[in-house]
Amino acid sequence: MLIFVAFLVIILLDQFTKYLVLTNFNLGDSIPIIQNVFHLTYVQNRGAAFGILQDQLPFFIIITLAVLALLFYFYRQLPLGSSWNKAALGMALGGTIGNFIDRVRLGFVVDFFDFRVWPVFNIADSAIVVAVIIFSYWILIVDQGNNSNE
Repeated sequence: MLIFVAFLVIILLDQFTKYLVLTNFNLGDSIPIIQNVFHLTYVQNRGAAFGILQDQLPFFIIITLAVLALLFYFYRQLPLGSSWNKAALGMALGGTIGNFIDRVRLGFVVDFFDFRVWPVFNIADSAIVVAVIIFSYWILIVDQGNNSNE
C-alpha cells in the first residue's frame, strides 16, 4: 500500500506543478524566489539529465520502459520489508512515470526548479534522486551490516 501511496502522491504533485507552470509561465520565464539562489524557471527538457541526448524521444521511451521493468524486478526480488524501501520504490515509479507522461504527451519534460548552479529540474526528478539515495543507503549500509553478521 505504501508503494502505491508514494507513487500516487509523486504523480499528482508532479503533474499538478507542471500544469501550473504550463498555464502560468511562458517558456523561459523566471521568477526569483531567493534572488540569484532559487528561481522558478520554465524550461522544456528535450534530453536527459544535464541536457544530453536532445530530441531522442524513441530512445527515452525505450529507456523508460527498461527502467520500469527494472523497478518491477526490484519489487519482485528485493526484500522490501522496510517502509523506506517501499516508499522509495513508489517514489521511483512515480518520478519515472511523471516524466514519461510529459515525454509522450508533450514531447519534452517540463522543468522549473532552478537553483542557478544546477540544471533545472522538477518533482519527478527529485523523487527519483531521493529514491536512489534511499536504495543506495539500504544496499551500502543496512544490507552490508546484515551480511557482516553471517
